[in-house]
Amino acid sequence: MFSSYLAPLLSLALLWTVAVVTPGPNFFNIAQLAVSRSRRHGVVAALGVASGTVLWGLAGGLGIQSLFSAAPTLYLSFKIAGGCYLIYLGLKQFKRKAPVAQGAPGTTEQTLLGAYGRGFLGNMTNPKSALFVATIFATAMPAHVPPMLLALAVLTMATLSFSWYCSVALFFASRRIAGIYERSRKWLDRLAGGCYLLFGAHLVANR
Repeated sequence: MFSSYLAPLLSLALLWTVAVVTPGPNFFNIAQLAVSRSRRHGVVAALGVASGTVLWGLAGGLGIQSLFSAAPTLYLSFKIAGGCYLIYLGLKQFKRKAPVAQGAPGTTEQTLLGAYGRGFLGNMTNPKSALFVATIFATAMPAHVPPMLLALAVLTMATLSFSWYCSVALFFASRRIAGIYERSRKWLDRLAGGCYLLFGAHLVANR
């Protein structure tokens, strides 16, 4: 039985890897948290993204593509909500104030729970995640996905997501990258905010 699952799982893993490593809101979200807060914040946010991936994977197995096709208004509402959330994150970046001193309380205002929620919500409000999952399931999975295959598929997707975004967090939390960020904090925050705004505006405008 498990041998028959190997081919679809390998196809899913390949397609999902390409989707995950393509820079998008999740990438910028975790990179910015890791470089401006701490390694732990980035890793916890990566865990939040992986948790969202579990839900998207389950939704993909239950036919999210068919749902959006049957209810286009639902997809439009979801898309606009996701775009507005990204715009909100972008505006927050432009309003951020630099800490008074290194290690001051202002540098840790983002709690670990907040970092987890930011990673989770960033993933769940991104309609491209839904489309990626729907497309991948339609391409790699059989029409009727057995429960065991669905569980393995979701586990594979969540593991790949966490591994990649955890690597992103660890890279951007390095002392060298952190030093570059501190020297260019104002402009890098604005760059991240601009990226969020562009992603959000694109989602809202392209209906």
